[in-house]
Amino acid sequence: MKICQGPLCHTYDTKDRLKGLKGNKVPQTRRRSSFYYLGGNACDMRCQADWFDKYGDQAVDYFGRITQPIKLEEGNAWYKSVNWDSDYENRTYYTRNHITEEQRPLTKQQYNDSNYTLNER
Repeated sequence: MKICQGPLCHTYDTKDRLKGLKGNKVPQTRRRSSFYYLGGNACDMRCQADWFDKYGDQAVDYFGRITQPIKLEEGNAWYKSVNWDSDYENRTYYTRNHITEEQRPLTKQQYNDSNYTLNER
């Protein structure tokens, strides 16, 4: 079971947070097999926002704060896409450049590979 990482989760008054014996129930942090917020670590958007308010600056500093604007240029403008108009078995996958509008075919395996990219930078 996962425990919500929202630092204030236990303070929100909802029925599913009340745990304990009848007459002696207290709010507790939510426990679930899976969550959908904060990359699977928060139970709702409120807890996600609480986490970021408390730890966001630390996380950005730790993982690398961007100090210069990132520019979209021809070499880093590639993105993957799929032709959804085709039926499921005959879908076509491709990569397209935002700037030049050039389009190159991909295999389904390349499309599903999160490490595959045509970015030159």
